[in-house]
Amino acid sequence: MKKMWQCGLMVLVVMVAAVSARAADEVTDWNEAAFRAALVAAASPLNSGRVAAMVQTAVFDAVNGVDRRYTPIHVAPPPSCAGASRRAAAVQAAYVILSKVYGATATAANQQPTLDARLTASLAAIKARDNPASIAKGLACGQDVADAIWTWRSADADGFNTPQPPFFGNNVPGEWRSTPTDPYPGTSLPMAGRQYVAMTPWAIESPFQFRPAPPGPPDLNGVQYARDFNETKTMGSRTSAFRTADQTNAAWFWATGTAPLLWNQVALSLIEARSGDRDDDGERGDRWQRESGRDRDEQNRLLENARILATLNISMADAAIGCWDAKWEYRFWRPITAIREADPANPRIARDPGWTPLFATPAHQDYPSGHSCVSGAATTVLADEFGERTRFSVTSDLILGVSRSFRSFSDALEEVKNARIFAGIHFRTACDDGTKIGLAVGRYVLDHNFQRLR
Repeated sequence: MKKMWQCGLMVLVVMVAAVSARAADEVTDWNEAAFRAALVAAASPLNSGRVAAMVQTAVFDAVNGVDRRYTPIHVAPPPSCAGASRRAAAVQAAYVILSKVYGATATAANQQPTLDARLTASLAAIKARDNPASIAKGLACGQDVADAIWTWRSADADGFNTPQPPFFGNNVPGEWRSTPTDPYPGTSLPMAGRQYVAMTPWAIESPFQFRPAPPGPPDLNGVQYARDFNETKTMGSRTSAFRTADQTNAAWFWATGTAPLLWNQVALSLIEARSGDRDDDGERGDRWQRESGRDRDEQNRLLENARILATLNISMADAAIGCWDAKWEYRFWRPITAIREADPANPRIARDPGWTPLFATPAHQDYPSGHSCVSGAATTVLADEFGERTRFSVTSDLILGVSRSFRSFSDALEEVKNARIFAGIHFRTACDDGTKIGLAVGRYVLDHNFQRLR
């Protein structure tokens, strides 16, 4: 897919911030709704990413099904999409998926009243623009597509809703075992994310398609492992005298931020900037020409926004699947375990039984880094769409006053990798190889999906 547009502005992304009224459409509005619902439900990054992929797949296949311009992700256009309102189809598709996940039958807080109110508001706005017959068809189209997507991913839901057998690892040097977790002093948690190991991918051929070739993590007696070990031990310690204040800020920013949420907000803000540039162009002709031309532009923009967000979210979801496949294959230990239990016979490293990372260690393996996998996929998709050298800033509402600015997507990806080391929760090789998985997944999704038909 060719780079279609490059942002010349510095774009400010505020996490969980709503898209401005001028740029918002039904696709972007319900993307934001999906992540608001995930925050209310306190969904994990893996779970919120999976739901976002379901929502955006349903939205894209519904909107694209009205006037098919791209190959579908999963659902061929059902008869109900003929002559349908794209706006209504997008809204209903997202609403159905979110209601199934976060509605009356949800295990977390019931958000059905909030979702119902949002649907009512969306349809009220659509009724001012589209005729009743097309709206009715749009609702049917969105419903049919969302139901098909839900059926397709039902096996995922079983895995996420059913408690997994606990896995605490073992005491073999180099292999993962439960780590001390700060929120629960004196306790350890079983490995998280096992549901992703056997999950059906969205677009890639198999979970292990981009699995790093053996040996995977570096040999415990090798130079590379010693280099990784000493870097994280020095830079990732809670009491590090070498980590700068800016590096500490980066570590906390990326450690507390949810990767799918963050990269969706980057996408929404870049979409908004692009929309603003187009809306500011001069228009000529009489009022009817202006209005009809604007409606065509908005309809096209709706489809393109659906494509961008679907590409982004299925790429991140597949990167997570590939990442957890590799985690389970190699089961490499975390820095907190490696540093506290290092082999004293290795002359290149030194054990420190009291070493503590800056950030609490997540309950899954070091190799490869999940944040690096997901961010590698996200930056690949966004760079392809908006241009590699797009400048943007990200401000978190979770940590007051912390903002990160980037000159390019590759700069942002490099900081993601470094931040995991500064946080003391990953080794360099885990971040580098995680990035490779994400880059490969993102490129594969771009090259093999969303093929233009006309």
